[in-house]
Amino acid sequence: MKIGLQSLFAGPDATAAHLSKTAKMAEDAGFHSMWMPEHVLLFEEYDSPYPYSDDGQVPLDPRNVPLEPFTALSFLAGQTSRIRLATGITILPQRNPVYFAKQAADVDVISGGRLDIGIGLGWLAEEFAALGVPFERRGARTADYIKVCQTLWCDEQSSYEGEFYSLPTCVQGPKPVQKPHPPLWFGGESMPALRRVARFGAGWYGVRLMPEDVAKHLEQLSELLAVEGRKLDEIQIAVSPYGARCDVDMLKRYRDAGVDQVVVFALNAEPDPLYREIERFAEELVVPGAAV
Repeated sequence: MKIGLQSLFAGPDATAAHLSKTAKMAEDAGFHSMWMPEHVLLFEEYDSPYPYSDDGQVPLDPRNVPLEPFTALSFLAGQTSRIRLATGITILPQRNPVYFAKQAADVDVISGGRLDIGIGLGWLAEEFAALGVPFERRGARTADYIKVCQTLWCDEQSSYEGEFYSLPTCVQGPKPVQKPHPPLWFGGESMPALRRVARFGAGWYGVRLMPEDVAKHLEQLSELLAVEGRKLDEIQIAVSPYGARCDVDMLKRYRDAGVDQVVVFALNAEPDPLYREIERFAEELVVPGAAV
C-alpha cells in the first residue's frame, strides 16, 4: 500500500529549513507522496460549513494560512528526487486558469515529472467573495478551466472559447514532462465530484472515509466511467481516514476495498510535533504497509 502525507506549512515556522527537513524525512521514510493544501485566505468568522468536521469548522488557526501549494512544491522538488508532489487540493475555480496551467507545468518540469494535480471546487464562499469570483456554478467553471489548461499543456498553439474563459491563440511553455499532462486528481465524495473524475481524472481523492465507505463510491464511479467509455482500473484511488487512527489492519481493508494509496494527515505547523508524527507514521504504516 502506498502511503501519502498531507502536511501543512504555515506561519512563522514555514521556513526553507523546515520544508527541506520535512521533505527529506518523508522521502527517506518511504512515503509515496506529499500533498499540499490550499487556502489563500482564512477567516475568524464564516458561515460556510467545512465538509470534513462534525461542527462545520475547519480545524486550523486562521493565522496559519498555508503556503501557496505550487510555490511550496517547487521548493520541495529541489529537495527531493523520488517522492510524488501533489496539490491536495488546489481550488481551481477561484484561480486564473492560464497561471494555474503555467505553475503546474513548471513544477512538473522542475521535479522531473513528479507532480500530481489535486483539484477541488472549494467550500469557503467567503474566500471566493474576497477574490471577486462567483461561488455559484463553480463546477461548470472548473470544467471550462480544465479545458483551458489542457490546451496549454498539450498543444503547441493553444486557444479556447468557453462560457467562462476565452483564450486567444497563444503559446505557453515549457510543456509538462508527464504526457499528455500531469495526472489530475479530483477531491470530493459527491456525485458531481465523481463525475469530474470520470470526465477528466486519472485519480480520485476521498477524505474522511473508512474502508467500509469506499465500495459505494467506487460503484458510483464505475457507473459514471462507463458513460465516458472508461473503466475503474484506469483510475488511481487515494483515500484519507482523516482524523481516524489508521493501522496495518485498516490498510489491508482499504486494499481489499480497491484503494491504491492511503493519505495520512499531519497538520501541525510546528516543526517538532510534525517530525514526531512523520516518524510515527513511518514506523506504524509506511514500513509495514510496503508489504500490504
